[in-house]
Amino acid sequence: MKKTFIAVVCALSAVTSSAADMTEDQKTVYAIGAIIGKQVSVFNLTPAELELVKKGLSDSTHGKPAVELEVYGPKVQELAQKRMAAAGVKQAAAGKAFLEKAAKETGAVKTASGLIYISLKDGTGASPTVNDTVKVHYRGTTVDGTEFDSSYKRGEPIEFPLTGVIKCWGEGVAKMKVGGKARLVCPSTIAYGEQGAGGAIPPNATLNFEVELLGIKAAPKPAASEPAPAPAKK
Repeated sequence: MKKTFIAVVCALSAVTSSAADMTEDQKTVYAIGAIIGKQVSVFNLTPAELELVKKGLSDSTHGKPAVELEVYGPKVQELAQKRMAAAGVKQAAAGKAFLEKAAKETGAVKTASGLIYISLKDGTGASPTVNDTVKVHYRGTTVDGTEFDSSYKRGEPIEFPLTGVIKCWGEGVAKMKVGGKARLVCPSTIAYGEQGAGGAIPPNATLNFEVELLGIKAAPKPAASEPAPAPAKK
């Protein structure tokens, strides 16, 4: 099994990164690398460090790791936390500059929470309440323009209750009307904060969303309470 895995990995080195050029087995093995890549993305590895990861993977596959895993394995989490903290400081500085610039754009409205709301197209329908479910198309990017999520790419809008999203969305989408489109610039304090979200959204990340409000599904009204029975005649 180990030899077969190594053979497939070696075969992959000869193919391009285009999925169209891969066999099904090669795509599956490529996915192993992609999964590992997501897991180590929090380390913000340099090219030289990435080569060490590749060597560690190869050595471990052969059963001959060059370092004592009992000693250095426990240090991995410590390094991750250190790298994430450094990335958070960098993101906070970049986010501050991005927010200041966005606040100066034409039509920008900055709220008490720090949200910057910019209408791109005014709607004519109703506005949702915080308890409603909305149907939207959206695209999310980090301050450097990297897209981390998009319903447009998936080819279909999404529905969700405003009570189940980050504070920035709950506040921003509630300002929109059906048929409208807006830009929401979200400081990390009302987005994903110091923790970030997986490898896609770093700690302390300011986020930029373009949101199109397509519809509202109002929260069901609570059933009317039954009147208390009249007191019995004595």
